[in-house]
Amino acid sequence: MILAVYTAGVLVAWTVTGQSVLWFLLLLASLLFLYYSSLPRKVQWIWAAVVLGVILPLVASTGPAYESYMEVATQMGIYIAMAVGLNIVVGFAGLLDLGFVAFFALGAYTYAIFFSDQANQFLSVHNFPLPGGLFWLFLPLGMFIAGLFGVLLGLPVLRVKGDYLAIVTLGFGEIIRIIFNNLDKPVNITNGAIGISSVQPPELFGVRFTFPHHYYFLVLVLLAAVLYAVHRLENSRIGRAWKAVREDEIAAQAMGVPLVRTKLTAFAAGASFSGIMGVVFAAKQAFIDPTSFTMLESITILVMVILGGMGSLPGAVVGACLVTALNLQLLPQLTNWFNQLAAQGVISFPSALSPSKMQRFLFGMLLILFTVFRPKGLLPARLRRHDPKRMAELAREFRPGMAGAHSSLSSGGPLEEPESSPPSDKSVQKEGMSP
Repeated sequence: MILAVYTAGVLVAWTVTGQSVLWFLLLLASLLFLYYSSLPRKVQWIWAAVVLGVILPLVASTGPAYESYMEVATQMGIYIAMAVGLNIVVGFAGLLDLGFVAFFALGAYTYAIFFSDQANQFLSVHNFPLPGGLFWLFLPLGMFIAGLFGVLLGLPVLRVKGDYLAIVTLGFGEIIRIIFNNLDKPVNITNGAIGISSVQPPELFGVRFTFPHHYYFLVLVLLAAVLYAVHRLENSRIGRAWKAVREDEIAAQAMGVPLVRTKLTAFAAGASFSGIMGVVFAAKQAFIDPTSFTMLESITILVMVILGGMGSLPGAVVGACLVTALNLQLLPQLTNWFNQLAAQGVISFPSALSPSKMQRFLFGMLLILFTVFRPKGLLPARLRRHDPKRMAELAREFRPGMAGAHSSLSSGGPLEEPESSPPSDKSVQKEGMSP
């Protein structure tokens, strides 16, 4: 009831007072309150789908800033998917990756080359650009190519960890960017530093995706699929293997966890989600160049994961929303407000100290504060809780079987079920078998 009243109040205030960044962010904050509510998981997913798929676009469309809000929400969705992908590598598997944006670039260039005139530069077919209806085939293709390169990155770094792994992945990201920047000769494949322009937009049932709200619904569907897939992976056997490798590689290997396959799977899964969003990014921007895939972008995505909480799926979502909102909404709005006050003579504000120009400084301070006062992030990873009663029952079933095995081995006869009654809960706790 409280959540419904809060959401309704924000919607009424947004409608009455007009378009405002504040109400937009408060509506998104309702999803955070939804996460902390005691509603069933299915109800939470349905509620979030209604808010993001119906209420937010409907209310935002009542004002002139509709497309700008949809643009910000689309960028949030893209960065959320990338942060979730990096969270698999860094948060779940404990592999520090500083070149994650390279997989994003691979997906973007895979789409941009063939959906523009650029492919005519090195292919004699001259049937390019491809029609926008083939965009849906390039989504899994970009996912596959990025995942393949994730495996290729993982192969040479299997025995490297810690700071050395960070250096290797950083070098991989820079190598990919430099290759795209210089792959205009002797054969012009990427058009070098000039970039690729006039990229064809996607089409669906004859509708061309030309406005941000088109891409908003596309990203919303893809993001739901990514979150569901990562949630299933986290609670699967491979997810438990990732966390075991993160905690202690030697202990995980001793328990039968295949290190090579586990690490390669983490690199491939994280890279694939980044690659599919790279395809969407190239289609939405209609222009890409190597400057969009610098090391700073990898650091920004890593900051999203750290601020939200490493190893936490909701934390990656909240961290990506927070950083994207600061980048695209809060800091530009504060800069415009200070500029207006300075133009009216209210304050004397130097342009060198504008919030937009102090962006990296503010992010650095924010990261330091979180590292000192909340090192586990905004939403730390939750440990799975087991029912104590069920664990006690398993302990009582385990102890008689072990007692019978020891007695049979000592007498040299076959294993028989002991007739003695199981020990009490106090004796189980005394032996260290308490849940």
